[in-house]
Formats: sequence, C-alpha cells, structure tokens
Amino acid sequence: MDKMYIKNLELFGFHGVFEEEKRLGQKFILSLELDLDLKAAGRTEDLTKSVHYGELCEKVEKEFLRESYDLIETVSLNLADFILKEYKIISGVKVFLKKPWAPVRKHLDTIEIMIERRRHKVYIGLGSNIGDKEENLKEAINKISKEKNTVITKQSSFIETEPWGYLDQEDFLNAVIEIETTLEPEELMNLLLKIELELKRERLIKWGPRIIDLDILMYDDVISSNEKIILPHPRMHEREFVLKSLNEIAPYLMHPVINKRIFTLLEEVESRHCKINN
Repeated sequence: MDKMYIKNLELFGFHGVFEEEKRLGQKFILSLELDLDLKAAGRTEDLTKSVHYGELCEKVEKEFLRESYDLIETVSLNLADFILKEYKIISGVKVFLKKPWAPVRKHLDTIEIMIERRRHKVYIGLGSNIGDKEENLKEAINKISKEKNTVITKQSSFIETEPWGYLDQEDFLNAVIEIETTLEPEELMNLLLKIELELKRERLIKWGPRIIDLDILMYDDVISSNEKIILPHPRMHEREFVLKSLNEIAPYLMHPVINKRIFTLLEEVESRHCKINN
C-alpha cells in the first residue's frame, strides 16, 4: 500500500485536563500517516485521485479546534475517524499527536501518542423468528446504518429458513449484510449486543426463539479465538441459511480457516442435505 506522510503540523489548541490548558491553550504537533493508492494519481496527474494535503491540513485543524477535550487520546481518535469519513480513498490512518508543553514536573522533550484506524470489511448475519420478523430485521439494519463508524455496502434478500439446533420453534427470517467499519471486532460486537438489547432480545434457550440475532460472520480475513468473539463465526460453514444469504452478496469470499469460497461451501452443504434426504 502506498503512503502519504504529513509531519509536524503545528496546531494551537485547548485540550487538557487542567483548567489552565483549556483557558490558555498550548501548542500541539500533529503528524499523519495515510494509506492510499497513489498509482492512478501518479500516472494521470489527476489530483482528484489523491488527497489534497493542503485541504486536508485545513480540515484537520478545523476539526482539531471544534471542541475541547481532556485527553489527547480522544483528540487523536476523533481525528482518525474524521479523516476516514472525509476521504473514502484513504484505507487507513495513523495519527501521531505530540504535546510538547505537557504539564509534567520532569525534564522531557514531549509527550506523544499514536492511534491507528483502518477500514474493515465485515459480514453480519441477521435472524428473527418472533413477532414481525421482517420489521425486526429492517429495524436492526437501520440502527446499524445510523452508526457514525459504520456504512452498509451490501445487503442480501430476506429468506425464510427452518430453525437450526433447537427445532421446536417458528421458522426464521434471515439475511446477511456487508458493512465497512472502523470499529475493532470487540467494539463492533458491543455495538451489535447493544442493538439486540434495544430490540428486546432475550437469551433464554440456546439456539432458541429470538426477536433478533446479530452475528459477526467474517471480519476481513481475521482469525481469532477471543472468548468474546470467535472469527470467523465457528459454525457459519455448517449453516445453509447463512451461506445462501452470504453467497448472494459475496460468492467468491474466501473462508480464511477452511480456505474455500462461499459458493463452494454452499454447494457442499446442499450436497450433504440431498444425501440425507435421499
């Protein structure tokens, strides 16, 4: 990936824990490392295929001054999110923020932090078998779309499926969405759990009836055994209803553990079902 660097941009701001910092202000030094594809701009000399760094500096300074924060961690995180929101061409950003006049009673050159944010492609499975199933899915999708760090880029159709695991319940309505997000896996999981609670999800029976179910199926090609979120979803390759919806929007997506594309996994599951039924 190509990179653009902006180093040591001097800014005067009003961030800090102490009242004097907010009232008097102080100097900050900002550096940026941007990930983007510069080949098209280099070959065509078309500025619209790159980032106008002068314009970027002006926008960043305006955002830097828009509000006063206690922590430079908050300032840096907000700047990273702002840059990715403003410039779709940028796939990742590192924000380096120095505070040379930090109120520390020691001899030091500066205090500096670095925060990195990237765009991630994620596939989320949705299901509902209580109440107005279609409305439940639509409401969940709407809530996800309204999050500032999340953009829905693809959506499958809604399909009705038989229950999986616990069979004594109504049929499900299922779908899969593709999103682009700057949230890390645990942050995204917390968001989905929050939306489930807002829609009155109750966890009474494993694989049982639910008003809404939101699962992270794949997050880039990340493989994780984190207790809170296992990636990719450990049973997605067994579930025909997941694979059907995912195949509709991303048939050539590669499962990073099994090393097979979604359309192949779907064919295998359908073949097994045919053998069982015959």
